[in-house]
Amino acid sequence: MTPADLKPVRDHIASRIIGQHSFVDSMLICLLSDGHLLVEGMPGLAKTTAVKALAESLEGDFHRVQFTPDLLPSDLIGTDIYRHEKGEFEFRPGPLFHNILLADEVNRAPAKVQSALLEAMAEQQITVGQRTYPLPKLFMVLATQNPVEQEGTYHLPEAQLDRFLMEAVVDYPSRDEELKILDLDLAQQKTTHRAPPKKLTQAELFAMRRDVAGLYLDPKLNAYIVDLVQATRNSRVYDPDLGRWCRFGASPRASIALARCSRARAWLDGDPFVAPHHIQAVAPEILRHRLLLTFEAEAEGITTDDFINRLLNLVAIP
Repeated sequence: MTPADLKPVRDHIASRIIGQHSFVDSMLICLLSDGHLLVEGMPGLAKTTAVKALAESLEGDFHRVQFTPDLLPSDLIGTDIYRHEKGEFEFRPGPLFHNILLADEVNRAPAKVQSALLEAMAEQQITVGQRTYPLPKLFMVLATQNPVEQEGTYHLPEAQLDRFLMEAVVDYPSRDEELKILDLDLAQQKTTHRAPPKKLTQAELFAMRRDVAGLYLDPKLNAYIVDLVQATRNSRVYDPDLGRWCRFGASPRASIALARCSRARAWLDGDPFVAPHHIQAVAPEILRHRLLLTFEAEAEGITTDDFINRLLNLVAIP
């Protein structure tokens, strides 16, 4: 399999949204790396549309769940239903048993729902009563959250944030892109029928994942990845200011994510091996949701991306 085999997927997403190339790349990298994606952005930036377009391009089931404060764990995982004709309980699976799950406004759900989602993301299984049910081999959560609105929202626990392979930040389109959005919307209003895209089969996707996992990553770059993650925990060694700005660094999951996603980035670029710039390209989206900054950093207007960029400039490339 080659990156060209993903072209129908890219083309279909491009037919539904304008721009957002970094966001689209993040979705594909997570898909190839068998991970989950957290998407942050203001309403109306085509986050849901992009996820739906990705799901339409894949062989598998898709389900969207609008997270609300009154959502219950059973609304996600399913529940046991008593069947009178059989005289026994029968499990009715919930939305988590689909291949692609869009968790819209995930930070609006309470802790019990978050814990149910956390087990599914971490263990690829769910538990109802005393029984555990495995989820499909292809299982991907794409969760969106609004970074501004705070009323009726719940802070996502750090343990759950760490289960997301990457966090993508979707920004406003440029003026030219917004003009193209108007043209696209008009064209969609006039079109009554759209031909279904050529779906990427699960067998093809799993073959791509094997190719990505087989891409060469030099041991020196493994050391560079570990140095980057270690530096988030001991940043004062590199710069006293960095030490003042970071409360908690990234866990070893960040090292695993950097290795996986840098391979996927290199594969998408058509390169035969991983280079330092592949690691640096994916580092911000892997580290930004795994770092906790101090109040001092927030008071000085320092963002996690500022911290990561400083760190990338200070940690030596082998």
